Amino acid sequence: MNDRILTLIQDVIEEVNERRDEKIPVTELSSLALYGDNGVFDSMQLVNFLTQVEEAVEDAYGEEISLTSEKAVSQRVSPFGRVSRLVEFVEAELAEAGVAVSQPV
Repeated sequence: MNDRILTLIQDVIEEVNERRDEKIPVTELSSLALYGDNGVFDSMQLVNFLTQVEEAVEDAYGEEISLTSEKAVSQRVSPFGRVSRLVEFVEAELAEAGVAVSQPV
């Protein structure tokens, strides 16, 4: 799992936590359920969170990706189930765009 992408997602969750009464735990983040059974977000919150992640990725890597595209939502295994899956999906999208994911700009 890409630690830099995981850190970006953690930073976004910490921003989200500033506006929430019920804080999202950031310990053992990779196994955190984002959506679905035991997920921390409802559908609208998830879309807002994904938009923030897209912005953070663009700021860090200089590449615009879409986490709410048809490709993302039609995956056999949802990239939104756990943080680890989201990290893998972001990494794959960046690699497909030709971005070296180990080094943000």
